[in-house]
Amino acid sequence: MAQTVTPPRGMRDFLPAEKARREHALSVIRGVYATHGFDEIETPVMEDSSRLHAGLGGDNEKLAFAVMKRGITHDDLAAAAASGDALALADLGLRYDLTVPLARFYATHRAALPPVFRAIQIAPVWRAERPQKGRYRQFVQCDIDIIGEAGSLAELELLTATVAALDALGLSGCRIRLNDRRILSGILASWGVAEDLRERALITIDKLDKIGPDGVAAELATLGVEKPDVADELRQLANADWSLADGGAQPPAWLDLDAYRDLIALRDAVPGTGIDFDPTLVRGMGYYTGTIFEIAHPDFGYSLGGGGRYDHMIGRFLGQEVPACGFSIGFERIVDLLAVRDEGRPRSVVLVYDAELEPAELLGLKHELLASGMRVRFERRAKNLRGLLDRVSADGFDAWASVTADTTDAASLAFRDLGA
Repeated sequence: MAQTVTPPRGMRDFLPAEKARREHALSVIRGVYATHGFDEIETPVMEDSSRLHAGLGGDNEKLAFAVMKRGITHDDLAAAAASGDALALADLGLRYDLTVPLARFYATHRAALPPVFRAIQIAPVWRAERPQKGRYRQFVQCDIDIIGEAGSLAELELLTATVAALDALGLSGCRIRLNDRRILSGILASWGVAEDLRERALITIDKLDKIGPDGVAAELATLGVEKPDVADELRQLANADWSLADGGAQPPAWLDLDAYRDLIALRDAVPGTGIDFDPTLVRGMGYYTGTIFEIAHPDFGYSLGGGGRYDHMIGRFLGQEVPACGFSIGFERIVDLLAVRDEGRPRSVVLVYDAELEPAELLGLKHELLASGMRVRFERRAKNLRGLLDRVSADGFDAWASVTADTTDAASLAFRDLGA
C-alpha cells in the first residue's frame, strides 16, 4: 500500500503560485529596506550550541533544534543519560531567530563594517513548535537591525522603514505599539517581584492576550506577587494612553518618566503614523533592554512584526558593549494576505505545441519571445486542452498560443488571454 508522502510536521512545500507570491513580497521588502540604506547579509543556518543556549533567547532556546556531534559513542550516550543533559550530545543547533546570528556576525566582522551598520537579514529559522495554524517549525524572518547607534535615530529609522515596507505591500493603516523595558521593570518593582524572577514574570505578562488578567495574576502569584488587585491593575494598564503625565498630572508610581518621555519623542518624530503607548507590551525575548515595539493592523488580531533595543547582546560575544536595535516583520503572517501584483512583471506566455514538431524549431520560437522580454513555457498539446490551460493559468501565465507545423516565426503566433 502506498504511503502518504508529506513534508515533516510544521514544514511546508510551496507550489509555483505560492512561491511566486512569496518571492514578490520578499522582493518588495528587500527593495524598500535597501532604499532606506540597509545592506543585506547572510549567516549560516547553524550556530554553536553554546551560543544558542547562552540565555539570550528566552523561551525560544527551549525550542532550538540541536545537531548531534559526530562520532558519538555508547559511553557518550550513557553519560548524557546519567547527567540528564541531552545538549551534551550536541555541538551545533539550527538558528531559532536571526538576532543571535547577527550579534555573532558583527563580533566576527566588526573591523570590516562601518561604525553604524544597517543590516538586512531575510532567511528561514527553525523552532520545535507544536505545529498549528500560523505557527510552523520552519518559517522566514525579515529583519532589519542597526548596530552602533545609541540614540533614538535607530528606532526611528527602523519604524519608518518597516511601515514603508508594509505600505508597499498594500498593508496600509498599520499602527505601532510602543513600550520600554524600563517601564516594565517599574511595574514589576511596584508589585514586589524579586530581580531574579523578573524575566519569568515578563514571560507571564506576555501571555496577557491569551489567558487574560486573571490568568496572569494567578501565574504571578506563584512567583510571590501577593497584591490582591494585580488583575485590576493589568486591566488599567491595558487601557493606558499618552495622558499619564499630561497637564501636570501626578504620574503613576510605576512609570519610569525618562523612558516615557523617550517614547513621546519617538511618537512626535513620526507624524502621520498611528502610535499607541502600551505598558503591557513585553516582547518575549530576554535580550531586550529598552524600547520595544510591535506593528498592529485593525483588520487582524495579531501583530505583523516587532522588535526593540538589545544593547547588551553583542557585548556578550565581543567583550565590549555595542548599542543595537532591530525589527522583524512576521512574514508568514502577512504573505497569505497578499496577491501577486502585475506591475513590473514580464508577460508570461505558454506555447502549446504539436508532438511532431522539431525541438530546434520550438527553441527558435522561444528565443524570439525571450528576446522581447517575455516569460515562456512549452506545453505539449493534450486531449484535455481546457485542463492544461486552467493549470498554467493557476501557475501565473497570462496568455497562450498554439504552435503547429504552419507556424513560421513568433510574429505568426496568435496569443489568447488565459482565463478569458
